[in-house]
Amino acid sequence: MKVIAVIPARLASTRLPRKMLREIAGEPLLGLTYQAVRRCPQLDEVVVATDSDDIFQFCQRSGFGVRMTSPAHRSGTERTHEISTVISADIYIDVQGDEPLTRPEHIAKLIEIMRPPEVEVGTLKTPAADIDINNPGAVKVVTDAAGRALYFSRATIPFDRDGTHPRYYKHLGIYGHRKGALDKFVGWPESSLERCERLEQLRFLENGVPIYVAETPFDTVGVDTEEDVRRVEEIMAKNL
Repeated sequence: MKVIAVIPARLASTRLPRKMLREIAGEPLLGLTYQAVRRCPQLDEVVVATDSDDIFQFCQRSGFGVRMTSPAHRSGTERTHEISTVISADIYIDVQGDEPLTRPEHIAKLIEIMRPPEVEVGTLKTPAADIDINNPGAVKVVTDAAGRALYFSRATIPFDRDGTHPRYYKHLGIYGHRKGALDKFVGWPESSLERCERLEQLRFLENGVPIYVAETPFDTVGVDTEEDVRRVEEIMAKNL
């Protein structure tokens, strides 16, 4: 299979202004994410998809693969779809640009779950840390017995009504798509649950496309706030 990774990266960010170029541990966030993704030997290509001249120039100076995409896109999935119209591949791995702790194991696990041709969309989950269980910034996921997502939410799901202490799973912002799934996604309007939760993957579920979820023991931290910056820097310092 030909597998390429797409890193959607826009500069506009409300909670952390210009976060893709924000320095973390002395290096721009996007640079950390690109280098992390590039370490996976199973990828044929890695490309940043952006609508920002500043990001485009940063990537060119750094020797990163980069493509300019439409500023009209409302999600990373839409930006990945545009890349799929100009670069042919069997699987498109979508890694958000604010995921600097991405590991080769994440991408390898996602490629593994995407191998059956009937799997159109795949993603990852990991046991949720205590700090993330009630954190709306950490998306939770519940799956069926076959590993297909039942729902993704910023709420704490499942709800522990009787104190049974269920195992909570955090969703990691890394996806695998086939071209057909991307084509379907951009053909549908924004769904009601997607709009409510601000989670684009819910568009697939609302339209009947199953999302297969693989488990990994390796957590990540998506960078959206100053607290996330500090958390990532602490983790990186421990791993030196």
